[in-house]
Amino acid sequence: MARRSSNLRFQPSGGTRAAQVPVGKKQKLSIERLAGDGRGIAFEGGRTWFVSGALAGEQVEARVLSARSQTIEARAERIIAASNERREAPCVHADRCGGCNLQHMPHADQLALKQRTLAEQLSRLGGVQPDEWAPPLVGAEFGYRRRARVAVRWDAKGRQLQVGFRAEASQDIVAIDHCLVLVQPLQPIFKALPALLCSLDKPQAVGHVELFSGTAEALLLRHTSSLSEADLGRLRTFCSEHRAQLWLQGEGLPQPDEQAAELGFMLERWQLQLAYRPGDFVQVNGLVNQAMVAQALDWLSVQPGERVLDLFCGLGNFALPLARQAAEVVAVEGVEAMVQRAAGNAQNNGLGNVHFFHADLSKPLADETWARGGFTAALLDPPRDGALQVVRGMTQLGARRLVYVSCNPTTLARDAAELLEQGYRLRRAGILDMFAQTAHVEAMALFEKPEA
Repeated sequence: MARRSSNLRFQPSGGTRAAQVPVGKKQKLSIERLAGDGRGIAFEGGRTWFVSGALAGEQVEARVLSARSQTIEARAERIIAASNERREAPCVHADRCGGCNLQHMPHADQLALKQRTLAEQLSRLGGVQPDEWAPPLVGAEFGYRRRARVAVRWDAKGRQLQVGFRAEASQDIVAIDHCLVLVQPLQPIFKALPALLCSLDKPQAVGHVELFSGTAEALLLRHTSSLSEADLGRLRTFCSEHRAQLWLQGEGLPQPDEQAAELGFMLERWQLQLAYRPGDFVQVNGLVNQAMVAQALDWLSVQPGERVLDLFCGLGNFALPLARQAAEVVAVEGVEAMVQRAAGNAQNNGLGNVHFFHADLSKPLADETWARGGFTAALLDPPRDGALQVVRGMTQLGARRLVYVSCNPTTLARDAAELLEQGYRLRRAGILDMFAQTAHVEAMALFEKPEA
């Protein structure tokens, strides 16, 4: 076969290729509606523009952040004609920080956007709507985040350390000394952190910093090379002054500076304390997390004699409260280290009727030893890619009541369609406002399978 000439040029079937829109270009736009992620949608120059910081009906001047052939991502830099729904962002950094993208929108409108996004995904991708919509599960608008990663970068040319949060669609770091969404116990640590890091003899060794608040406050410093004794001393003094634990992470897993340090969080309603280590998954919103667990248990309506399955169980956030109600809880997790810590949490709380197992949750589960005997009810809390393989085998596991907690409406809708194929009915669904001021949608759905 003859080799195709590398000098040939091809044009798209529609004619000549449209000129590329350069990053940084400013463009006046009319925003027609909102996308599910809260960005405004405009149509200009034969392209679709997604504009952060804009509301439906507004006229804005936007700056291009990135461009593909027919899609432009941009950020509103000047509001020419504002919507009546617009509010002044409570945070002075909102126009630069990439963390909270909906501060210009009243909280009630944020909730309506998330509710609409969930309903549209269930209808469009799953072909289903619930028999009943539950009211949104909400907490505080601000001061809710008990865990945060702080970006750190050494500017070799300027010989200075940059500390803050990432700007939207950029590696730039926005210097911030006060974050409205952090819980109050972390505020003084966060405010004093830049000065501490800049005082280090070798600040270029800092990779990033994470802050935690639970049964104690903690600071995790990720370092890319060894820390000097002087710098370790500065870190220890800082944490002592702020009554915070110091955790360090080099090449391996995070380790406490003091081996006796214990970090955890409370589920007060069930008189439970769960231990965790930096790197483990925990919900960032403690109050909404407790409300979420309570709603899940209410919807699942577990009776004293029932055997319940908890998949993607993590540290036991749902499994341990479930064990207060059920005869037996079988909890399964794909990360073995989390299984061990969850089992320790059960033991520390005196719960002998919950058993934790490690399994690959991307494969069928019905043949697992722990699945023998089946279950009357199940709870799923999967990551963003959902639980398709698990729900495909749900009938074999026997559960007729199923609560699905989702952090991605798209995969929830896909998995809902699969459950409907198996004879389940979507009885109830609603959003969980785990991340106020952002467009991130968490949701809960109750599926029931009628008796044959």
